[in-house]
Amino acid sequence: MVMTRRSFIESALAMAAAAHASLGSSSGSSGREVLQALPYSAAQLTGGPFAQQYNAIHAHYLSLSNDRLLKVYRQRAGLPAPGEDMGGWYDLDGFVPGHSLGQYISGLARIGACTGDMACTQKARTLVRGFAETLGPRNQSILRPESNQWICYTLDKHFVGLIDAATLASDSSAPELLNRVLAGAEPLLPARVHDRIGKKDPPYDEPFVMPENLFLAAELTGNQRFHELAVRYLLDRDLFDPLARGDDPFPGQHAYSHVIALSSGAGAYLTLGDAKYREAIANAFKLLTTTQQFASGGWGPNETFITPHRGELFESLATTVDHFETPCGSYAATKLARYLLQTATPRSTVHADNLERVLFNAILAVRFPDSDGDYPYYSTYSPAAQKVFYKSKWPCCSGTLVQTVADYPLNIGLVASDGFCVTLYTPSRVRFTRDQTEIQIEQQTAFPAEDHVTLVLNLSSPSTFALYLRLPEWLARPASLKVNGVAVPLTASRGSFAPLLRRWKSGDRIELTLPQDFRTEAIDDLHPKTVALLRGPVQYVAIESSAQPVNGGRRLPGSFRQIAPQTYVASDAGRDVVLVPLYAVTNESYTSYFDKG
Repeated sequence: MVMTRRSFIESALAMAAAAHASLGSSSGSSGREVLQALPYSAAQLTGGPFAQQYNAIHAHYLSLSNDRLLKVYRQRAGLPAPGEDMGGWYDLDGFVPGHSLGQYISGLARIGACTGDMACTQKARTLVRGFAETLGPRNQSILRPESNQWICYTLDKHFVGLIDAATLASDSSAPELLNRVLAGAEPLLPARVHDRIGKKDPPYDEPFVMPENLFLAAELTGNQRFHELAVRYLLDRDLFDPLARGDDPFPGQHAYSHVIALSSGAGAYLTLGDAKYREAIANAFKLLTTTQQFASGGWGPNETFITPHRGELFESLATTVDHFETPCGSYAATKLARYLLQTATPRSTVHADNLERVLFNAILAVRFPDSDGDYPYYSTYSPAAQKVFYKSKWPCCSGTLVQTVADYPLNIGLVASDGFCVTLYTPSRVRFTRDQTEIQIEQQTAFPAEDHVTLVLNLSSPSTFALYLRLPEWLARPASLKVNGVAVPLTASRGSFAPLLRRWKSGDRIELTLPQDFRTEAIDDLHPKTVALLRGPVQYVAIESSAQPVNGGRRLPGSFRQIAPQTYVASDAGRDVVLVPLYAVTNESYTSYFDKG
């Protein structure tokens, strides 16, 4: 039995020991969570590229100055406000003052819960306490309300920070602070939900992104007003109803806000039990991945969904360098994939495969932030592209970057009623309890640099359960399997989960080989000869010798010679072309799409 996020919330309500739930019995969702997420404390990364980025992000956000983060709130409250100005979006005269404080608290609380680092946990609590001191008798959390066009946008971030502080950092003050923040902000809230059209057209605010956290806040506090507002702000007419009917409401819409709103649809399904919302998010996933998506897993050039079947993804390679709002978009995409995995028995690996795609080629591939508020924002897929910072300091992606990376351990696997489902292959360790048996599964692998993954089991006593191993759709050849050195036939094919049901004991070893090879993916249906190059889940790009695009475009190489792990050389017009994973690029110029000829 494992603790779900919802049981975390209920335990915070009770201020008691964590409750455990098995498949189909998660409290508050009436069995609609078919697979259960692991708690942060039960999953750790132990090596590989995800752990490297995770550890660096851990250190980066832990180093942020509390005084600087709280300064705008203290200034508004008339309190002493030491520390340098943040600048960019964050200051009182910025685009959205103080907008990302809740996200930093959220990310720190998640990392602290996962790693056991009390410095992270204490930093989250200290920021909550400092924030609380600025609310005053009128419970004012929204800065510059008379001219702030992003009330709901900011409020949603306050909510998630306080929810995670309560449930993951054991901050007993946070539930009541949620009530205070809502009371202070409610006079500023819209009377009804409204959509956001495009990137720059008013109205700008996004009430429809709030229901997910409003539902969670209602459970945590017992305050019914949160629930009422969650229902009010569900974007039924413009988003969920068309999606549930099988229609496509995306073309022309602002991309990120509508994909993160799908998490509110998942929250509505889990809380209200209306199957419409599960149907809506499932159709949304299909539309995103078949009509809107670059090979990286990104979507929304210029933050706007394209109209399918017009070649607009291809055209965007020449008209913009703003192809994917990457930390924000990755946060939305990974949450959507996990919700879909949790709320239905997986019949294929399609959701987990796309989760893997986004992790390797989008969020893992962003430029690392500096110490002065410069953060990654857009990914560029044009020829001879470079990874750059956003033009303004402390943008929205500075908040979603830490939240997305902090969630990496949640992507490793999910607990089923009869065992455990492995959804991501990466060096890691997970723990769960089944029938009073403590079970640990450790992944030892150099994947994706190599094709082999070893899972080592450690059990407090022998136990019978199923291990479901993801056999990705991208497999170049059939997977192979050994258990304790003995070959075991796989009855499942690629694109499905292979069940291994047996009585397991400590020391059992599972060796899985996942053959990878190069393949191409067309950018869209009208341009089949403009292709990305992938190997397994990883997108490969050409390192360019200058920042100028190759005349006539970069031709797809006919053959590849490996010179190092994940590094290949090909010949193009008598010159060597070096190919590496997109996530391995740092300061070089690179080309993501090739002419197949």
